[in-house]
Amino acid sequence: MTPWTAAVPSLLLSAAATRGPQESAQQVIGYPTLFLLVLIGALVPVVPTGALVSSAAVVAFHQTAPFALLTVFLVSSLAAFLGDMALYWLGRRGMGSRNGSRWLEAIRQRAPEDRLTQAQEKLHDHGIAVLVLSRLVPAGRIPVMLACLMAKMPLRTFARGDVPACLAWAATYQVIGILGGSLFSEPWEGVVAAVALTLAISAVPGLWRRIRRPAAS
Repeated sequence: MTPWTAAVPSLLLSAAATRGPQESAQQVIGYPTLFLLVLIGALVPVVPTGALVSSAAVVAFHQTAPFALLTVFLVSSLAAFLGDMALYWLGRRGMGSRNGSRWLEAIRQRAPEDRLTQAQEKLHDHGIAVLVLSRLVPAGRIPVMLACLMAKMPLRTFARGDVPACLAWAATYQVIGILGGSLFSEPWEGVVAAVALTLAISAVPGLWRRIRRPAAS
């Protein structure tokens, strides 16, 4: 069972109990779980972390506790930043090693040549500002990260660009969750809507590449 699969039932249970007497307990369990899953999703880019943040935002929207939404935002952005930094550090180690590393190989496998070329061009034209856009565009983070690695960007420079990128990313997906939560009276309905929307958004780049491939050939 993947972390994402295991997270769905807990999110739905949290949504169902947000107004109940167990709300405080749900928060104690939910925030560390959200942090851990977003951190894992940043390191292993197969977990749809945007859907996690949107779902957590729906739950927080329906909670009576103050600052619930702010806490989701801070936890999500911090976990995303730490995950990005860890993955970039591992990638730099792989670049400096003769035999590379499995982390660097995983980054390369998720960065198609056409997207890597685009990322390198944008990095050359806009510098670290491109990191913000890379986190907002589905499947855009890994090609830009690889472009930064190939350009031998220092870890500190990458961090300066990644901070606003993670803040903008967390805010964007939280807004999606808030919109979903405001459309439905029941929290679980908002969670389902937010997950469906974020998964649909993340599928757009893959569908677009499949459409373009026959046209190019």
